[in-house]
Amino acid sequence: MSWEMLINFYKRHYGEINGAAFGLIFALSTLFIGFFQTVFIALCVLIGYYIGKKISNDKDYLRNLLDRILPPGTYR
Repeated sequence: MSWEMLINFYKRHYGEINGAAFGLIFALSTLFIGFFQTVFIALCVLIGYYIGKKISNDKDYLRNLLDRILPPGTYR
Protein backbone atom coordinates (compact mmCIF):
# COMPACT_ATOMS: atom_id res chain seq x y z
CA MET A 1 0.00 0.00 0.00
CA SER A 2 1.49 3.32 -1.02
CA TRP A 3 1.54 6.49 1.06
CA GLU A 4 -0.82 8.24 -1.37
CA MET A 5 -3.45 5.54 -0.92
CA LEU A 6 -3.05 5.70 2.85
CA ILE A 7 -3.36 9.50 2.87
CA ASN A 8 -6.43 9.39 0.64
CA PHE A 9 -7.99 6.74 2.89
CA TYR A 10 -7.35 8.94 5.94
CA LYS A 11 -8.82 12.01 4.22
CA ARG A 12 -12.00 10.07 3.40
CA HIS A 13 -12.37 8.54 6.88
CA TYR A 14 -10.61 10.95 9.24
CA GLY A 15 -13.57 11.21 11.62
CA GLU A 16 -13.85 7.49 12.09
CA ILE A 17 -10.11 7.00 12.45
CA ASN A 18 -9.70 9.84 14.97
CA GLY A 19 -12.73 8.66 16.93
CA ALA A 20 -11.45 5.10 17.09
CA ALA A 21 -8.00 6.28 18.17
CA PHE A 22 -9.51 8.49 20.88
CA GLY A 23 -11.66 5.59 22.10
CA LEU A 24 -8.67 3.27 22.22
CA ILE A 25 -6.56 5.77 24.15
CA PHE A 26 -9.40 6.45 26.59
CA ALA A 27 -10.04 2.74 27.14
CA LEU A 28 -6.38 1.93 27.71
CA SER A 29 -5.98 4.89 30.06
CA THR A 30 -9.04 3.80 32.02
CA LEU A 31 -7.70 0.28 32.33
CA PHE A 32 -4.20 1.30 33.43
CA ILE A 33 -4.74 4.40 35.58
CA GLY A 34 -8.47 4.42 36.43
CA PHE A 35 -11.56 6.29 35.30
CA PHE A 36 -11.32 9.46 37.40
CA GLN A 37 -7.61 9.95 36.71
CA THR A 38 -8.32 9.57 33.00
CA VAL A 39 -11.14 12.12 33.15
CA PHE A 40 -8.87 14.52 35.08
CA ILE A 41 -6.12 14.18 32.45
CA ALA A 42 -8.64 14.72 29.64
CA LEU A 43 -10.00 17.81 31.40
CA CYS A 44 -6.49 19.25 31.84
CA VAL A 45 -5.71 18.60 28.16
CA LEU A 46 -8.93 20.32 27.06
CA ILE A 47 -8.25 23.35 29.26
CA GLY A 48 -4.68 23.53 27.95
CA TYR A 49 -5.92 23.28 24.37
CA TYR A 50 -8.50 26.02 24.95
CA ILE A 51 -5.99 28.42 26.51
CA GLY A 52 -3.37 27.61 23.85
CA LYS A 53 -5.87 28.29 21.07
CA LYS A 54 -6.84 31.60 22.67
CA ILE A 55 -3.18 32.60 23.03
CA SER A 56 -2.41 31.77 19.41
CA ASN A 57 -5.37 33.89 18.25
CA ASP A 58 -4.80 36.80 20.66
CA LYS A 59 -1.25 37.45 21.84
CA ASP A 60 -2.45 39.54 24.81
CA TYR A 61 -4.97 36.94 26.01
CA LEU A 62 -2.78 35.67 28.84
CA ARG A 63 -1.98 39.19 30.00
CA ASN A 64 -5.68 40.11 29.96
CA LEU A 65 -6.58 36.88 31.76
CA LEU A 66 -4.03 37.58 34.50
CA ASP A 67 -5.34 41.15 34.79
CA ARG A 68 -8.81 39.76 35.45
CA ILE A 69 -7.59 37.19 38.00
CA LEU A 70 -4.83 39.13 39.81
CA PRO A 71 -4.73 42.77 40.80
CA PRO A 72 -3.48 44.80 37.80
CA GLY A 73 0.28 45.15 37.54
CA THR A 74 1.25 42.32 39.88
CA TYR A 75 2.83 40.08 37.24
CA ARG A 76 4.96 42.74 35.56
